[in-house]
Amino acid sequence: MTETQTIDTMEDILKMLDARLREPGPFWDKFYEDRTKPVPFFKNIPDENLVRYVEQGWISPGDALDLGTGPGRNAIYLATHGFSVTGLDLSATALEWATEQAQQTGAHVAFRKQDFLETTEQNTYDFIYDSGCFHHMAPHRRLTYVTRLKEMLRPGGYFGLTCFVAGGPLGGATLTDWEVYQENSLQGGLGYTKERLLSIFDAFDVIELTEMKPVDNPEALFGHAGLWTGLFRLKD
Repeated sequence: MTETQTIDTMEDILKMLDARLREPGPFWDKFYEDRTKPVPFFKNIPDENLVRYVEQGWISPGDALDLGTGPGRNAIYLATHGFSVTGLDLSATALEWATEQAQQTGAHVAFRKQDFLETTEQNTYDFIYDSGCFHHMAPHRRLTYVTRLKEMLRPGGYFGLTCFVAGGPLGGATLTDWEVYQENSLQGGLGYTKERLLSIFDAFDVIELTEMKPVDNPEALFGHAGLWTGLFRLKD
């Protein structure tokens, strides 16, 4: 057994479990290579719930982080509505596309290639938005994910989430946490029930937690059945 395969710390255990699942960076680089694929969120349009949060005044312009920004569509929306935005992603391919789209729309977004779990910022953001990253988070990394949210948000900061409904029309794997490691797979993304989300994010007050509303004009907004949308506020 080599030195790198010994378990001496909790981080070694986490890395061992990481190794049982696919490496995310190369997967997402390949996923974003073909920009012509008929993927609804490849269009440069924001989530319907995010637009609603802004238009109803539930969130106000401030420092925002778009977590798993992909081609940057939600980051660009926030930047054009008064927010100072950082867009974070594992995929250099996605970030190249996001940068191009931001330049085309005149939006200023600070895009950065980094794993959210490896960030070190503290009390930096008023709003963190995750559209489709959380359901690709392995169970053993979930606690770190929530910890980083709490550390990076300023007091009273907001967290917005879009993720798969368990067993919904978009997939939403109904695996238990243990079954993820028995199968060595997230099966395309884990699905969640409302009750499970409330349990995971119990450090936050719930502003709204509802299913995404399908939209009448898919050229202007992204809205698709089978996704939870949530807005949470960090508890005092």
